[in-house]
Amino acid sequence: MIRICSSLTRAGYEVLLVGRKLRSSIAIVRQPFKQKRINCLFEKGKLFYAEYNIRLFFYLLFKKMDCICAIDLDTILPCYFISKIKNKKRVYDAHELFCEMKEIVTRPDIYNYWKKIERFTVPKFIYGYTVNQPIADEFKKMYGVDYSVIRNIALLGEIQPVEKKEKIILYQGAVNEGRSFETLIPAFNEINCKLIICGDGNFMQQAKQLVADNQLENKIIFKGKIKPAELVTITQQAYIGVTLFDDKGLSNYYSLANRFFDYLHAGIPQLCVNYPVYKELNTELPVAVLIDDISSKNITTQLNNLLANEVLYNELQQNCLKLRQTLNWQQEEKKLLQFYKELLG
Repeated sequence: MIRICSSLTRAGYEVLLVGRKLRSSIAIVRQPFKQKRINCLFEKGKLFYAEYNIRLFFYLLFKKMDCICAIDLDTILPCYFISKIKNKKRVYDAHELFCEMKEIVTRPDIYNYWKKIERFTVPKFIYGYTVNQPIADEFKKMYGVDYSVIRNIALLGEIQPVEKKEKIILYQGAVNEGRSFETLIPAFNEINCKLIICGDGNFMQQAKQLVADNQLENKIIFKGKIKPAELVTITQQAYIGVTLFDDKGLSNYYSLANRFFDYLHAGIPQLCVNYPVYKELNTELPVAVLIDDISSKNITTQLNNLLANEVLYNELQQNCLKLRQTLNWQQEEKKLLQFYKELLG
């Protein structure tokens, strides 16, 4: 969202990014656009979503706007009703197939609740964009909407020379269900290096318990939420990145995680699932070791091979450095700016 809002601001739009404030939230970093965090009494569950949507609705009711953009399904209802009341254009920014995430699709009551919201709202958002073509195709098939593809690619910047005193493996992103922590963490019983986990999410307590159960406290380090600038530094200091998902949910299968591009732009190879979008990106210039089997045994084998095989590592690393020159936000933002130019003039 920082990339998107910054690009729109530089193009001359006045942008306000609205989110929620949690007890665990890190301080807001000053940006070229306006930012607002809404305080909520509840932090999770049905009461949180109800409270946040109500508070968001009334906050937006008194704001001037020419266009409102809903980010994923959990903000779409207030954005829809505000756009109707104010008679303003509305956009849906779908980072994923929300209803097909593992934590939703595996819980029938929760799935039915969110699916009703999706069926009611998404067909009414005729303007929108998402992160890859398979997800855009799914929206077209389900709701008849033609969404643009604007990928969440990292901004091209300088790679700072750092001395890598040890080979560190990095996971960055949401610590959520479906990210294969159940097999990734035990894999480190047979891997002779550290895993650093940067992020927070709904699987954090289970992940910490897995570390305790496997007595891996000296190998696996939880950094929690990290400011973007600091995360860039940590990523460049890592030796290998990890992008793993299980396939229990179409959202995971069709995912395009931010971290895939963050690792690529830091010039570090990664271990990644062999799902359609990653497979396509890895075809011309391989930057990752792709795997179909996400068992602990195979993760151990593949990471140990990448740690030991300098020829393979150097090939993937050089491909990262080449590909980042053309696959970057400076190129991708052109599609974002064209989208809003056509929408708003």
